[in-house]
Amino acid sequence: MARALIVGCGCRGRGLGASLVEQGWAVRGTSRLPERLEQIEAAGIEPALADPAQPGTILELVGDVAVVLWLLGSAQGDREAQAQLHGETLEHLLRRLVDTPVRGFAYEAAGSVPPAELRRGAAAVAAAGSAWRIPTALIEADPAPHDAWVEQAAGAAQALISGRGGAY
Repeated sequence: MARALIVGCGCRGRGLGASLVEQGWAVRGTSRLPERLEQIEAAGIEPALADPAQPGTILELVGDVAVVLWLLGSAQGDREAQAQLHGETLEHLLRRLVDTPVRGFAYEAAGSVPPAELRRGAAAVAAAGSAWRIPTALIEADPAPHDAWVEQAAGAAQALISGRGGAY
């Protein structure tokens, strides 16, 4: 059974997690807000308190994870915080993942975050995948049609566990 870590397990993340659980995955989902953990658990996902702005809290959760899904394309916060999540913070996390069991990384490259920040994050993920030969996937689907987005994101996770990457 493959295990996924969903970083940013909000409404769409819970939908994706539930879909992966139905497909036989073990799924852990993060929130930086303790009051959201109950919603994650209600979706059949193992809840975990972690803040993507602090990579150490994410790294504590990857010891038994094969695929990480970075679902922060519509992250809330000021522009500087968004830029960090899709820039230096993401790059730092990717460098440290090379020494973990993680064997695939999916990046949400669409959403309400400014397009320049999403492009920067996508480039960082592509560079990490190339440097460390870890399959990567870009989830480029419009997040608005929820069911279609979940289907494409689940396809990205399945491709990664099979050793393939790409755009979804």
